[in-house]
Amino acid sequence: MVLIYKRNIPKVTNRRNQRPILILLALSLLFFVLSRYIPFKDADRIKGEMTEASRIMSKAVDIIRECREEKGFTLDRDSDINMTGLIGLELSPLTTSLGSLEAKRTSTNPNFAGLIVFLLEESGVRRGDAIAVGASGSFPALIVAALSALKAMDLRPLVICSIGASQWGANNPDFHWLHMHSCLLRKGIFGREPIAVSLGGHKDSEENIIPGGLAPLLKETRERGVLFIHEPDLKQNVETRIELYEKKAGRAKVKAFINIGGNWSNIGDDSEVLKLKPGLVKTKRIPPLQKRGVLFEMALRKIPVIHLLNIRGLVERYGLPWDPVPLPRPGDGRIYQLAREKQLSFLLLAAFYFLLLIAFFIFRNRL
Repeated sequence: MVLIYKRNIPKVTNRRNQRPILILLALSLLFFVLSRYIPFKDADRIKGEMTEASRIMSKAVDIIRECREEKGFTLDRDSDINMTGLIGLELSPLTTSLGSLEAKRTSTNPNFAGLIVFLLEESGVRRGDAIAVGASGSFPALIVAALSALKAMDLRPLVICSIGASQWGANNPDFHWLHMHSCLLRKGIFGREPIAVSLGGHKDSEENIIPGGLAPLLKETRERGVLFIHEPDLKQNVETRIELYEKKAGRAKVKAFINIGGNWSNIGDDSEVLKLKPGLVKTKRIPPLQKRGVLFEMALRKIPVIHLLNIRGLVERYGLPWDPVPLPRPGDGRIYQLAREKQLSFLLLAAFYFLLLIAFFIFRNRL
């Protein structure tokens, strides 16, 4: 019996059918190469400033950690898992409100300084501009990030900060934000004192401070020559801060406002602040005068506002990790690619690529 095997000979693929696929592949590869390797002057400059800001913050964090240890304060490895020295206490005489430990740890990522550079670039500031900063001691890491960004961009910081802080912030009475800032000034990382401080918390008053705790804080600020703002009326408090920012800015005028945390004086008493997305703010409604914080007053005056409060929203929007262990290195993160993708030259290149794709699908049968 003779068995006859029939071989299945594969059909030769029509090369003409392959041509559209090869063209599409070539277009996509070309766009990838051009978008990744063509130098975009502004994007490269911005990325350089972002990376430099992150490096400055990383160095500043090291100094704060060393300073804290020199003062004899042991770092808690359970709460401060990356050993930054920027995580405070769960409860203390300076604790003004509840706070998220994970959010505080997330904010210690040095690439937050790079993010602030990115947001300032979006707001259109220029070298030498005066930038107002309204900060709560709840997020000392973000104050460091903002100062690092301003230094990298050669901008002039006008900082008003609160000494009180929410849980896990700079709420250690023996090592609060002014102590941290002193360490950084001595080491030459930053060169300017805050233009004013306040207590923070509800109505920015001593309601949040244990009896007898106010006098030492007042003494510290007097010794450093820093103005102390103590005004429980919101309208008057905001006016005082705005006038101080304008006076210190001089003829240059304030060109942007950075809000860090949920300081009562900065966000005000109106629920409209809850609708604001983190990052560069777009306000749809300005609260009435009696409920308006500094943030909305700046927005009313057409001054760009950067809002840094919702940490979870920030990291999700700009591609930074949540509660990372270990902390990312300076220059790592999706935010550095965004600096490139936001440039007009990149957007034009992307638009041209998509036009080619549309043309390809329209005429692919003729290829």
